[in-house]
Amino acid sequence: MVMNYLRSDELTGGREILEELPLTETTFFILLSLSPKPEHGYAMMKSVESLSDGRIRLSTGTLYGAIKRLLERGWIKRAEELTTQADGRGRKAYVLTRYGKRILNAEVDRLKDLVEAAQQVYAEG
Repeated sequence: MVMNYLRSDELTGGREILEELPLTETTFFILLSLSPKPEHGYAMMKSVESLSDGRIRLSTGTLYGAIKRLLERGWIKRAEELTTQADGRGRKAYVLTRYGKRILNAEVDRLKDLVEAAQQVYAEG
């Protein structure tokens, strides 16, 4: 079986991406929460909780530590626009970078490969 995440055209020659895998569950869900659209911190916390069926409930400190790390790695960036709160203060929204999308796609492919391998073993047994 050829691993999907190793044969992806977009990842050809992208060994640096493979070195980032596997992602932690928290990082995976943060990136996944940003895949459809930019979100601010509180919305990310709620999305991660929902996507993980309540298994992951991020504290503010954990989330903003992860955001800082993902910004430094170039996986996310601040969105151009700030959303405005009721008190008039702006909220910083974040969006996946192209590199962050590549990381997320590679992880999704890796997870699919794991499930496929497990299904083959169960089908044989």
